[in-house]
Amino acid sequence: MKRIVGVNSNCYHGYSIEEAVRGAAEAGFHYMELTATKGWTEHVFPDQSFERLWQVKDLLREYDMVPFSMSGHCSLMDRSRMKDFIANIRMAAFFNCQYIVSSIGEAHLADGASASNETVAEHIRTFLPFLEEYGLELVLEVHGEHGSGGILKEIVSLVDSPRVKINYDTANAIFYGDVDVVKDLAGCLDQVSYMHLKDKAGERKEWNFPALGEGYVDFPQIFELLKKEGNNCPFSVEIEFTQAGPKDLAEINRAVKTSAEYLKKAGFDL
Repeated sequence: MKRIVGVNSNCYHGYSIEEAVRGAAEAGFHYMELTATKGWTEHVFPDQSFERLWQVKDLLREYDMVPFSMSGHCSLMDRSRMKDFIANIRMAAFFNCQYIVSSIGEAHLADGASASNETVAEHIRTFLPFLEEYGLELVLEVHGEHGSGGILKEIVSLVDSPRVKINYDTANAIFYGDVDVVKDLAGCLDQVSYMHLKDKAGERKEWNFPALGEGYVDFPQIFELLKKEGNNCPFSVEIEFTQAGPKDLAEINRAVKTSAEYLKKAGFDL
């Protein structure tokens, strides 16, 4: 089975979906993770008109770009946001995505105490009927206080559903989790079914996520581990630059192209 190697439209935060699709296609990508993150990157969003969503669908087809996943981040622990995430699940199905990506969000209860992993798993299980109905897999991102694969493995194991697995973000595991990425990934790989390939530069807590190969994430070891364990999960390239953001659209296009070339040299087909 061919590994899906795509790019996250969030690389083009602040720019249009048209610019994102065009830039990704020119870099050689054929798969895209569409971003639908409220208040951040709304390249597609449930409150857009049906006509607009069809325009995006036609745009993707025009550029031979397959929308294989949806970045539909919500706080899954916030019951007031449940309807938002369910809307994102339905929109992901509209685009024929296979995966929907979200971090868990802060696992705090009303009194400010931290929720147990059992409580987090119980919240996530409420989405299972919708994931089943629309044939989607929810991949929980290494992010925030759930900043390591080890933590997410315990939660995913408690959910105990083939519809809920881990999205291992290679830079977030450093920025949030302060872990040895290769060792952490090895410990949870049996529950990883999706990966954000994101590089890291600068100090650990410095917001600096450049093009692949321009930071210090040990991708060769990661790729070797995946090969050894027979894990053929999809890759989604994510580039978030520095706190200042990219200088302009040309800088994003360069970083996306650089990342594509890095992956091709590593032996992957786009």
